[in-house]
Amino acid sequence: MASNIDPVAIPMIESNPNDLPGMDTSDQNTLTGEAVLSFHNIKYQETVQSGFPFRKKSFMIERLSNMNGIMKPGLNAIMGPQDGSRSLLLDVLAARTDPRGLLGDILINGKPRPANFTCISGYVPQNDVPMFTVTVRDNIEFSAALRLPMTMTRDEKRRRINEVLELLHLDKVSDVKPRSKELRKRTSIAMELVAEHPILFLDDPTTGLDLSTTTDVISVLRRMSMRGRTIIFSIYRPPYSIFRFFDSLTLVASGKVMFHGPAQEALEYFKSAGYNYDSHNNPADFFLDIINGGLSALFDTEEDGRDADKYEELSERQYQVRVNLANTYTQSSLYSEMRTELDRLLGERKAGKSSALEEITCVTPFWHQLRWIIYRSFKNFLGFPRVTRIQAFITVILAVSLGIAFRVLRNDCTEVQTRASLLFLLTIFQCITSVSAGELFVIDRNRFLLEHTSGYYKVSSYFLGKLLAELVPRRLFPSLTFTVIVFSIAGVNTDVKGFFTMIFTVMMLAYSASSLPLCFKAGENAVAVPTLFVTIYFVFMLVFSGQSLYSGNFIPGLSWIQYFSIPHYGFTALMHNEFLGQNFCLENNTTELRRCHNYVICTGEEFLIIQGIDLSSWGFWENHVALACITIILLSFTYVQLLPHQKV
Repeated sequence: MASNIDPVAIPMIESNPNDLPGMDTSDQNTLTGEAVLSFHNIKYQETVQSGFPFRKKSFMIERLSNMNGIMKPGLNAIMGPQDGSRSLLLDVLAARTDPRGLLGDILINGKPRPANFTCISGYVPQNDVPMFTVTVRDNIEFSAALRLPMTMTRDEKRRRINEVLELLHLDKVSDVKPRSKELRKRTSIAMELVAEHPILFLDDPTTGLDLSTTTDVISVLRRMSMRGRTIIFSIYRPPYSIFRFFDSLTLVASGKVMFHGPAQEALEYFKSAGYNYDSHNNPADFFLDIINGGLSALFDTEEDGRDADKYEELSERQYQVRVNLANTYTQSSLYSEMRTELDRLLGERKAGKSSALEEITCVTPFWHQLRWIIYRSFKNFLGFPRVTRIQAFITVILAVSLGIAFRVLRNDCTEVQTRASLLFLLTIFQCITSVSAGELFVIDRNRFLLEHTSGYYKVSSYFLGKLLAELVPRRLFPSLTFTVIVFSIAGVNTDVKGFFTMIFTVMMLAYSASSLPLCFKAGENAVAVPTLFVTIYFVFMLVFSGQSLYSGNFIPGLSWIQYFSIPHYGFTALMHNEFLGQNFCLENNTTELRRCHNYVICTGEEFLIIQGIDLSSWGFWENHVALACITIILLSFTYVQLLPHQKV
């Protein structure tokens, strides 16, 4: 990505594997070259709106308040109740939140956090986003291909991929699609480990996993931390078998820090503060019990039927307990020692450069990104064989039924009207089936947000790759199948040039119609509203086009609608191609034509004139120009809607 600021690389130390078990992460001398993250007086505010529509009032709420801490190489756990504080702190440190609400300083090795920090650090979200239609190895190869520098050879990348697969015990299931929760979690971690970033963030990596899998995941993270990586993760209620591996523990609740320091000193800290600890109790449960005000709070209130008052009292008690715990911690020796080190780091930061604006940087060029996105997207398209077969079956049955119906109904008296109706139904099929195209970017939204902010690719390469690899085949094959079958069975005769021109017009109509739902759904979370709007648009425009077909003119006063009608341009071009130069009153069927009760249109030109269609070449191509312009405009709006997501 072009930028005035070069991507900042965080160096890692080269460690001897034989010396790893003896690494002492508490020794300050071993931190040279490693990534130490410190945060100083962190506050995070969010704007909340309330009230009736058009009269909403905005006000600020403080989600995080005066948070300080240091995350060194090792396992750094952020623990707390399920009030959102622990995940929010993790996301703030990982630069995965809106920077406009952040106050305070976040430093890396005493220097301002790089502008491209999300691209040079790993992040595993709680909701895993590996693509389950491709294999485990395919997912990891995609990450390696786009996040490792181009200077690495293919063999070096393959060797690193194999090492990560073996480390996470994925080597025997590398050709399996990650459909289970456990396999998706391992794949997500592998996609980050292959990039070998010195800092790795994980949001509740053990959620939904059994104890055995949880232990394996933490063990892998432990081994990575012993190699000099800084692992920062949120976790809710780990068992002691997991807790004992933690190097650093941060307890947060209600946006405040209750404790921050060595994990093995946390128990002694609370015991010295006067809390009684049962030796049979899990330390994590003990800490959360203290933060929540004690389990006895649930039973101490009088059961007089006033549940609302009871829980309001409990909530107030929890808040007071957490305020007291936060105040007690700020007066402890642990906090004083940490503040001394933080002040030293902050002093070095003031002597350095000011932090840069946030940006997304990629280590690979546009065409390399495009190639890999097309490769993965096309494999994803092929990853739904059952759905594809069902769609193909329905398309064939519908096409055969319509083709037979029109072949039976054809006669010399209504040949023109029958062909026009056939073209109109073809237009209806293209418009209605295009509504589902809007799902193209909706179903991939979370994956796109994660991968783009992590520096996998630019928005432009993602946008173009998805269109070429998924939208094109998804609209091409059904449209071709339906058109060829219907016109073959219906017995419509046309020359080779006319047939391929019709196919070209059908595809122009299909892609132009598909660009409308793409435009409305790309930046919209609520899928139902845009789908309803698009459906209403197509129904209205198709009714409008059908009325003009059978009446020969537009509804008085509403003729201007045709300029905004995608079906109108496609239908007009199809009729121009089909009827120009046609003669339906040949000498061999003169007798049959005399039996017709209504006026018979003998030439295609006559029918086109009745429909008000220009007979010149421009009368045909102007419809394609209009469809192309509509497609470009709508796709441009779609692309613009994807751009703001890179800051989320």
